[in-house]
Amino acid sequence: MATVKAKKKCCKDRPRCKECPVVLKRLADAGLLERESKRRYTFDTKPPKSAVSAARAA
Repeated sequence: MATVKAKKKCCKDRPRCKECPVVLKRLADAGLLERESKRRYTFDTKPPKSAVSAARAA
């Protein structure tokens, strides 16, 4: 099981970076990541690239 740590603060750039807390929360809401703590997320398999792109662009 792999973990990802979110950045402390969102930079609000477009597209958002992959470690942005907003992107990770969107992926967790879609059921692709599991939230462990405020800034830590875990996953068994990597989220599909299309899902990550959509979360970064929205």
